[in-house]
Parts: sequence; structure tokens; C-alpha cells
Amino acid sequence: MRYFLRMRLKSGFRSAGCRICLSAQLPVRLVLFLLLSLSCCVGAAAGASHATPVEGYRVIHTYPHDASAFTQGLVYVDGMLYEGTGLNGRSSIRMVDLKTGRVLQKHDLPGNYFGEGLTDWGNNLIELTWQSHIGFVYDRFSFRVLRTFIYNGEGWGLTHDSKHLIMSDGSSNLRLLDPQTFQPVGQIAVTDEGKPVANLNELEYIHGEIYANVWQTDRIARISPSTGKVIAWIDLSGLFPASQRQNPDAVLNGIAYDSKTNRLFVTGKLWPKLFEIKLVRK
Repeated sequence: MRYFLRMRLKSGFRSAGCRICLSAQLPVRLVLFLLLSLSCCVGAAAGASHATPVEGYRVIHTYPHDASAFTQGLVYVDGMLYEGTGLNGRSSIRMVDLKTGRVLQKHDLPGNYFGEGLTDWGNNLIELTWQSHIGFVYDRFSFRVLRTFIYNGEGWGLTHDSKHLIMSDGSSNLRLLDPQTFQPVGQIAVTDEGKPVANLNELEYIHGEIYANVWQTDRIARISPSTGKVIAWIDLSGLFPASQRQNPDAVLNGIAYDSKTNRLFVTGKLWPKLFEIKLVRK
């Protein structure tokens, strides 16, 4: 270091902002060292600037929610909240009054099915089951079963864009399904800063992005459908503290969006409350 200072005085080495002037008298090794150090600093700064943003939340309103509902899917359509619940012998689809939490209509699945993700498509509701490889299509108004379909692997979450159903199976990959045949037509590999994001669960499609709850966490990933990259994380820590949960399985799981009034709703399995939230920058 002292050698460097002597050379600086002797050769007229000077620095101004990002511009560095090197005298021809400086040894070649020293020049290479300085250039390498500068390159490393610039690279580190560039990497730090690409960290995935994290958003917080503000609670707009709190609604009652059935604390016995093992929430697996949540959809808001035409002023009504539709919910799919899980567990063998307790699985159901429901139409729920948002303001009171009262169940207005209900269809129970046979006891051998564990209900999972739920979404709407036209006048129908579509529901997955966990490990039975069977999905159900219901008439949204009567809850009558219109048909069933078969898929490989586990069923977790379900949503849709304008062309496809989007399905999660607990991995870091989302499947694209044809909404008529239910056959797979594509896949989205979800990553955050180059690393796969596993345990993708309940899904919702909002403003051209896929919102995915990560199982057993209080985080929701906002995912670009075109790249699979996580655009931002939503941190819902403290929304319903673990200290208030009566069951270790009472985790965040339920995202619904009211596209007409731009309202975002979230809840969890066995939660006594459903929250309308607004996202805020941290």
C-alpha cells in the first residue's frame, strides 16, 4: 500500500468519480490489479441492484371466516366468494357471503377425496383433488357435477388466464392445461434470482401476473408468466400471527381478487378471519 502511495505521487495518478487515469510509469501488474478490483466492485453493485423486491401490506378490512374451513382454493366472481376446502371427509366447495362469512351454498365431496385448488371458467367451477388424480367441473350456480377429468401427479392450486388453466403441484413448476380437454399444453418453471421456488400452492391470476402462495410460509410470489421469474415477494408476516393459530396446519392459503373493484383478499387454513389488503412498498 505504501508502494502504491509513492507511485501515485511520482506518476501523477489521480481519480475523479469513476474516471481513473493511469501513468505509463505504473507497473503492469499494478494496473491489472486495479482494473480487476474495479471490475469486481462494479459486478457486486450490479448484482445487489437485481435483488427481488419485497412488498408489505396494509389491512383494509377484516371479515369473518369459518375457522373449521381447511381452505385450499379461493375465488371471487360476480360479487360472490367461492371456496374449496380440503381434508378427507371434510372437503367441500362453498359459496360464501363475504361480509358475514356465512355459507350460502355447499357441496360436499365424497369422503375419499381431499379437495384442493379451485378456479372459475365461464359459468363453471373447476376443482382439483390432492392425490386422487381427479378433477371436478361444477355448474357454478347449482354446484352440480358436470364432468370429471384425470391428470398426473398431485393437485395443489388452480387459476387461469384468458387461454389456459394454470395448475400447481407442490413443485417449482406450474402446468398450463387446455380448459376444454384438461391436457397439459405447457409449463412455467418458477425461479427467484436463478433458483427454483418449490412448494407453490394456492394461485390467483392478477393483472397479467400469477400470485402463488408458498406452502408453510407467509409469503406470496408475484410471478411473470412469460419468464417464470419472481417479480416481487409479498410478505404477510404478522397478518394472522402464529401465536393465534390453534393448529400447526393453519397456514396462509387462499388468494382471491375482485377485478371490478380492485380488491385483494387473503386467508388461511382454519383461520377465523379473511383479510382485504392493499400492497405497499417496504
